[in-house]
Amino acid sequence: MEIVTKKFDELSKTELYQILQMRSEVFVVEQNCAYQDVDGKDEKALHVIGIKNGKVVAYTRVFGPGDYFKNTSIGRVVVAKDERKYGYGKVIMQATLEEIGTRFPENTIEISAQTYLLKFYNELGFVTQGNEYLEDGIPHVRMVKK
Repeated sequence: MEIVTKKFDELSKTELYQILQMRSEVFVVEQNCAYQDVDGKDEKALHVIGIKNGKVVAYTRVFGPGDYFKNTSIGRVVVAKDERKYGYGKVIMQATLEEIGTRFPENTIEISAQTYLLKFYNELGFVTQGNEYLEDGIPHVRMVKK
């Protein structure tokens, strides 16, 4: 899997379409959650994209400090269902953390993590902050990495 990072206006139409399609397939259809994925925030984000055989198979979006949360943040962490067996979730997150280290050094990273993924994020150095809450009907918890 090749990883590239782009600003919104650097995305090709095909990349944007594949990103939005995958996010919809996972977050709306697979997780049975009706919510507004196209939320007007993609234009501010950095897009970390995992591409395999010309197709987007993994993705995160990154916001600088103050763009979404007070701290640098990562969201929309997703891997295509048929690609999860290859460990691409960790690969895309490690690439995302490296990108943040380059662009926003010495800053706390904040995420709103789905609760069932706590172990995954703990292994990447994130620590739970506060209590569980519902976001779009799915249990989440705030996590930070310093």
